Amino acid sequence: MTSLTILTGQSRGLGHALATQCLQAGHQVIGIARHRSEDLDTFATAQGATLQQWEHDLSEPEPAAWALLEWLQAQPLDRFTQVTLINNAGALAPPQSLADSEPADTRRVLRVGLEAAMLLTGLFLRGTRDWSAARKVLSISSGLGRRAMAGSASYCAAKAGLDHFTRAVALEEANQPNGARLVSLAPGVVDTDMQVQLRGADPAAFPDQNRFESLWQNGQLSSPDATARQLLSWLDRPNFGQNPIGDVREG
Repeated sequence: MTSLTILTGQSRGLGHALATQCLQAGHQVIGIARHRSEDLDTFATAQGATLQQWEHDLSEPEPAAWALLEWLQAQPLDRFTQVTLINNAGALAPPQSLADSEPADTRRVLRVGLEAAMLLTGLFLRGTRDWSAARKVLSISSGLGRRAMAGSASYCAAKAGLDHFTRAVALEEANQPNGARLVSLAPGVVDTDMQVQLRGADPAAFPDQNRFESLWQNGQLSSPDATARQLLSWLDRPNFGQNPIGDVREG
């Protein structure tokens, strides 16, 4: 099987772990992020794997989406047997009430976490519409898209939007020849820079700060590597896409 995986936010954290494991599995990988990862370049070379890292700021996502479409349309229709887009990139505004948040921070969270995913998904589907490959879209959601939390309105909204746009596009693709299968999947609580930001927040502005501090103190955070394995295992399920909304903690 010749697999292509396109991944956002591969330069660090969960995205870096996902890219590493896809390269280990022999996938050709295209990563899209503000900065490239020299570690990934070195790893890909050692593995003899094919890696491209495109440097785009996903708070202005349209150039990245058009670049992806142009690249996809330049490929032979039968080059790959499987092609996957993983919408992993996300952003978090300083944890505080929306009334105290800066509009630029709210805009960035929504553009990176939702708009970029929608634009990339749309042009990914357009660019692979006539391909013979099995097509999948995995979007990394969050429990906060399904359960609101004070002090993180923009992040909650972005993840809820990710879930619902996945539902809608799954319905569209169900009626297409070789329609893509889509899932918006919550990964559990992962030990990333975002967790550092949450537990370092001012409790007066972010009432749940103590809960995130406790998760870390009690060793309840999953590592990026372990979470990446769970997500990729879910992606390989024969029934992937049968339900467009999932949570790795629910099996």
